[in-house]
Amino acid sequence: MQLLRPQLEHLAEYARVLQRGWSGDNLRGAAAAHEELAQIEADPAAFVALMHDPEGRGPAVTLPDGSKVPRIPGLRRWLWEDDAEPPDNGRFAGSINLRWAAGGAPLPSHVLGHIGYAVVPWKQRRGLATEALALMLPLAREVGLGFVEITTDPDNVASQRVITANGGELIEAFIKGPAYGNVPGLRYRIDLTAA
Repeated sequence: MQLLRPQLEHLAEYARVLQRGWSGDNLRGAAAAHEELAQIEADPAAFVALMHDPEGRGPAVTLPDGSKVPRIPGLRRWLWEDDAEPPDNGRFAGSINLRWAAGGAPLPSHVLGHIGYAVVPWKQRRGLATEALALMLPLAREVGLGFVEITTDPDNVASQRVITANGGELIEAFIKGPAYGNVPGLRYRIDLTAA
């Protein structure tokens, strides 16, 4: 498995996965998948360009409650398998994104963490999320981060294992803001300064 910077040549397979009902947006799900499919249909090149936006110049981001907030710098990578088994399941395995505040400032309160990831259901429980997070951490260092924070739900034990396998330590239990339904969350931190 490798982290692949989204490219036009791989976009058709990504779109097929969205059409199957999957979304890399764990919070907005099908609504986010429909939005992405519309963006791909309208302008495939612009959609792919938006996947690598280290200046945060893209359009506003829609939160789970429907409110819109300014985009911050970020990039997305696709989990891409060299060999897909069975072959009809394709090579696309999921998505991972990294976001940060310009100039090393703290994340805005509406951004729950630096990294988010999702694996397609038919490729879960194979260690792909753990591997993807490990591969994303060097990119976080490259953009100047000394640590990353990742949030998950208290009942998402699989995600907690992904984070702790990559050196994450639980720093707090908290309540996500109104845009996220005021539900409980867990915040982990991975130190990127250790050699």
